Amino acid sequence: MLKKKIKFTLLDLFLLTGLGLLGVYIFLKVKNNLNYNWDWQFIFHYLFFIDPATGKIQSNYLLQGFFTTIKLSLFTTLLATLMGSVLGLMRISPSFLKKSLSTFYVQSIRNLPPLVVLFIFYFFIGDQIFPLFSLENTILKLSPSTQKILNFLFVPPEQITSFLSALLAMSIYEGAYIAEIVKGGLNSIPKGQWEAAASLGFSYSQQLRMVIFPQAFSKILPPLAGQFISIIKDSSIVSVISIQELTFQGMELMSSTYKTFEIWITITLLYFLLTYSLSWILGKLELRQN
Repeated sequence: MLKKKIKFTLLDLFLLTGLGLLGVYIFLKVKNNLNYNWDWQFIFHYLFFIDPATGKIQSNYLLQGFFTTIKLSLFTTLLATLMGSVLGLMRISPSFLKKSLSTFYVQSIRNLPPLVVLFIFYFFIGDQIFPLFSLENTILKLSPSTQKILNFLFVPPEQITSFLSALLAMSIYEGAYIAEIVKGGLNSIPKGQWEAAASLGFSYSQQLRMVIFPQAFSKILPPLAGQFISIIKDSSIVSVISIQELTFQGMELMSSTYKTFEIWITITLLYFLLTYSLSWILGKLELRQN
């Protein structure tokens, strides 16, 4: 595929100059007229600090929330992709039962607000089901090294119930959208490819694995990349159930320091760093597929 050369015209220069001047004008207006005392120095303290006992650099509230966001987004992506792939396959299955169940699931979840799904899981699954398994007590009985590993991978034991509730709710919600992406990608493959695979004596699962899915992957990847990025952004909703991720930590710091702009600008940059990095990686992967 030939790449088109990008031409920089006089109109582009005029528009960029205009945007630059507008940005400078807005900046000067805000700086001169906004009644707000900027203080960026305290932000670094809430990102990391030096532990006086050990002399080591430790992550503080904002970085801890940032890492929790990464954990929640990563595990949600893995679980939602697994669920969505299975449901997407069920959506094109010749089995009436599989197709009906998957269609009911996808249509039900996609027509519910994510906050409602989150509350259902938090107040029902988290409050009523998880306590039956004494999950927190089970973790506390493990060896200190095992607890340390689980704490690194997930969250402290006292937060594990809320974290798992949020993880399941987000995975089920996002999985419904991934199912539609998988279904659309598989349906985009011409019928002749299925017939050719069948003529070779392949079973239905072999047709999918060896012929159909490799072709569909390049079509699935772009919308799937967008969905993965949406998972990161949607993770901020779990702050309403006190999951100590990035948005929750920002709200806590804002209520105690009243440094609204510095905190939310920093959080915006951290979210952008996370989503843009993922977008860049998936973009490189997409180019390799073409």
